[in-house]
Amino acid sequence: MRFLATADWQLGMAARYLGDDARPRYIQARFDAISRIAEVARERHAQFVVVGGDVFESNQLDRSIIARAFEALRAFDIPVVLVPGNHDPLDASTIYDSALFAARKPEHVVVVRGSSPFEVVPGVEIVGAPWFSKRPAGDLVARAIADLEVPASGAVRIVVGHGAVSTLDPDRDSVATIDVQALRPALARGLAHFVILGDRHGTYEVTPQIWYPGTPEVTDRREIDPGNVLVVDMDEDSGAWSVDKVHVGSWRFLTLRRELNSRAEVTAFGRELDEFSAKDRTAIWLALSGTLSTAAKAELDEVIAGAQDVFARIDHWERHTDLAVIPDDHDFADMSLSGFAQRALDELVERAAAGIVTDEHAGRDSDPAIDPADDGHPMTPEPATSDAQSAQDALSLLYRLAGAHR
Repeated sequence: MRFLATADWQLGMAARYLGDDARPRYIQARFDAISRIAEVARERHAQFVVVGGDVFESNQLDRSIIARAFEALRAFDIPVVLVPGNHDPLDASTIYDSALFAARKPEHVVVVRGSSPFEVVPGVEIVGAPWFSKRPAGDLVARAIADLEVPASGAVRIVVGHGAVSTLDPDRDSVATIDVQALRPALARGLAHFVILGDRHGTYEVTPQIWYPGTPEVTDRREIDPGNVLVVDMDEDSGAWSVDKVHVGSWRFLTLRRELNSRAEVTAFGRELDEFSAKDRTAIWLALSGTLSTAAKAELDEVIAGAQDVFARIDHWERHTDLAVIPDDHDFADMSLSGFAQRALDELVERAAAGIVTDEHAGRDSDPAIDPADDGHPMTPEPATSDAQSAQDALSLLYRLAGAHR
């Protein structure tokens, strides 16, 4: 017996952190992932597919999202079981009761509306734990299995739910947390044989018989191992289970942490960005630190500006960016300024430098033998004041406008 497990499609996700050019591509990619899941189902001869909640981003979506979802679902020729989650619960406004949903839903698509076991294919039962509101008053999976009896001899029972498990949830006192310790005895007694859960967006094995498939297309840069679908097998002779992870996602959300202290390092960073593949499906949050000359900072600005033309997103993660700009003696030597212009430049240089706190002024020992964090640079940047930051930005702009770096 073989089936596919997936979850957290979140069709219609707005992705406001992407630009106007990239956002439509990303929205379409979530539908394309469904088509790739259908291809995996055909290639691996799966008997059915289960979706563990959050099929849609919300219950209030444009009708085109529903229509495009069903176009993608028509690629399947096996049952596809949808279990509503916290994003699309079976509440009074549920998308699953809309007239368009009822009119367009393909016959092989099944929406789970309760927890009574039902046969999805001969010999295999599904027990769903759908959400009926965004704030359930208890463990929905525990409720779903509470009154189960052992299935008929030879029958296989799959539980499909949504939510955080007790072994991972930081809020273990939440009444909606799925109690893993309560699930283990049910599995041991044969009340159910395998559990698929949604909510965690990365693929994760809770126990050998309890899995999060994760989202088929990345939704956040903090997710661990997203973009997969699970191929779940049960050996009918031994009853042993096996799980194979297949990658179907096409997008990447990354955080790049780099320390840049010279123009050579900026140039190398530019080459690193050039070597990325699928830039139009890659979003990058930059966490940059270090101390740069005005010339080096101007080159960095151009590197990032050029990358923004081809990447889906690339920008500074402001809260984790700590770049200081210290003009050196050569940055503006070729400009031949005098009078007021030179005095204005000198003032900008002075203000920019005032935002840098040296080890001596910060009260730290700058001896590398004593302070292993010191890499030999004479100044360790602290976050610049707003006045100093404005001066540093102005110097970078002046340098680029003057064309001194060409």
